[in-house]
Amino acid sequence: MRVSIEVNGRTVASEVPDRTLLVHYLRDTAGLTGTNVGCDTTSCGACTVLFDGESVKSCTVLAAQADGHEVTTVEGLAGADGELHPVQRAFREQHGLQCGFCTPGMMMASVSLLKENPKPTRREVREALEGNLCRCTGYHNIVSAVVEASGQEVDR
Repeated sequence: MRVSIEVNGRTVASEVPDRTLLVHYLRDTAGLTGTNVGCDTTSCGACTVLFDGESVKSCTVLAAQADGHEVTTVEGLAGADGELHPVQRAFREQHGLQCGFCTPGMMMASVSLLKENPKPTRREVREALEGNLCRCTGYHNIVSAVVEASGQEVDR
């Protein structure tokens, strides 16, 4: 089946098998490997992207379902001039990562959260990111990064 998806502002069109998952389309067809394949069962959130501006786990969406839609991956967050998105900057400043495997999905879920709730509390951040698992950090610095990206004071 022919699929055409606007990915990070550019159209990616290709013939793919009907059952191709969006995560595999992004990695294998679009060549964007920032979106990670974790569990393939919606449990970990490593594959989180924005689908028409909404956070989704791309292992639950068929590429065919995304045909004609807009997808943003972690590679699409930075500006054309290379300036980091506020969430990317905050993750760097607050060291919201360790191994980095969950980081792209965490960032995309955070962007979606801040769009819906521009000034979340630490508790609201934790609740919003509960579908994105991290095995390394204990989440404290990730939560601080989201709070910083919202423009609020990060309390330690």
